[in-house]
Amino acid sequence: MAAVDIDMPMETEVQILDQEDQEREAEGFKEQGNAFYIKKDYSEAFNYYTKAIDACPKNASYYGNRAATLMMLNRFREALEDSQQAVRLDDCFMKGHLREGKCHLTLGNAMAASRCFQKVLELEPSNGQAQQEHKNATAVLDYERMAEFGFEKQDFRKVVYCMDRALALASACHRFKIHKAECLALLGRYPEAQSVASDILRMDSTNADALYVRGLCLYYEDCIDKAVQFFVQALRMAPDHEKARLACRNAKALKAKKEEGNQAFKDSNYEAAYQLYTEALTIDPNNIKTNAKLYCNRGTVGLKLKKLDQAIEDCTSAIKLDDTYIKAYLRRAQCHMDTEQYEEAVRDYEKVYQTEKTKEHKHLLKTAQLELKKSKRKDYYKVLGVGKSATDDEIKKAYRKRALMHHPDRHSAATPEVQKEEEKKFKEVGEAFTVLSDPKKKVRYDNGHDLDDDGGFGGGDFDANNIFRAFFGGQGGGYNFESSSNAGPGNFFFQFG
Repeated sequence: MAAVDIDMPMETEVQILDQEDQEREAEGFKEQGNAFYIKKDYSEAFNYYTKAIDACPKNASYYGNRAATLMMLNRFREALEDSQQAVRLDDCFMKGHLREGKCHLTLGNAMAASRCFQKVLELEPSNGQAQQEHKNATAVLDYERMAEFGFEKQDFRKVVYCMDRALALASACHRFKIHKAECLALLGRYPEAQSVASDILRMDSTNADALYVRGLCLYYEDCIDKAVQFFVQALRMAPDHEKARLACRNAKALKAKKEEGNQAFKDSNYEAAYQLYTEALTIDPNNIKTNAKLYCNRGTVGLKLKKLDQAIEDCTSAIKLDDTYIKAYLRRAQCHMDTEQYEEAVRDYEKVYQTEKTKEHKHLLKTAQLELKKSKRKDYYKVLGVGKSATDDEIKKAYRKRALMHHPDRHSAATPEVQKEEEKKFKEVGEAFTVLSDPKKKVRYDNGHDLDDDGGFGGGDFDANNIFRAFFGGQGGGYNFESSSNAGPGNFFFQFG
């Protein structure tokens, strides 16, 4: 019996026919994908290109087409994978190399992008698109270098500028966005920085860099507890994140030192509070808002310690860091009042009242304006050498001493210049005594009213000699001064003739 022949070539032919059918089917899917791509329906185009790949997974152009679609859908990482698969299947696939380079560039991998565009130019030296993209990749590398240099020099505005230029060419680069956001935070532009970080977290909630930037914004806005939570979360996602680790350590240290200072102040341990606030100010010079509060707190301590000049300097430092910090203006204004720098006090209270028009702030401003007005008059208390709370007896004793000290007869042998100066002082002493010894005039003077409205001195009507005679008993004329050779300055005898 003859053996049965098996027709092997027939099975091969079936396989070939099946493969041809699959290729025809794949081409059909590709054509449909192309049609949707032209209509800009990229989601449907993606679906049909995927069907083409499933039907014929060894065709480089299908991966290239799907990569182009993914790029239009802003899914650049997936597009990069498809582009790389396309050139693995066909190393001479120029569009594949071009798309791979474009994906690398958009994702911020400028060095890898440059190599891809160089490959295209090897395949087609006159390719204008590759030439331009190669220049773009070079520009991104330059912006990266400039940004790195700017960050080292703490020129954060320059970094933001460079990252903006780089992102114009590498729009999907999270690294550039994070670098920009970090510098925006360091510049105090917290809403912008948070917006960038939030956009990234919406796409990738586990992005440690974005979590760090969110924490940094909260930290610089003096929301330290919330900031620490973000830093801890960032470290959970990336345990080796050095910036998050340092920021977390600084945040905890700053909070602890500030709280220690606050407690010392509450306990009236002002020297310790001053030292603790000083130590806190050295922890992080970049934390503008918290440092402004620390300077103001230290200024408050300085006020308690009667270090008024230092307190004014600290409040000024706080205002330089945060020119909207009302408490610092109020504290500095109080120091100006205590040091009788009324013009400066008025300026500070005006700033406060313009910002917050409260009754309290209005009262403080009016008080400062009144003290300024009073300061521009003669200070009769200083003329007599007494305090503003001096009693009637103290005022009389002061007048007796000063009137005798400056009486013209005592200086009759002096030079004309000295005689003129002493006569002026004698008259001022009389004016001061006339006002401060009269209860009604004293009240008006203390309240800042113009004494001319109350009968004043009337220009030439005032006679200091009449005041002098009345005070010393009313005798007229015939008095002289005899100096004692053993007496010190200002000690002399007064005798009526």
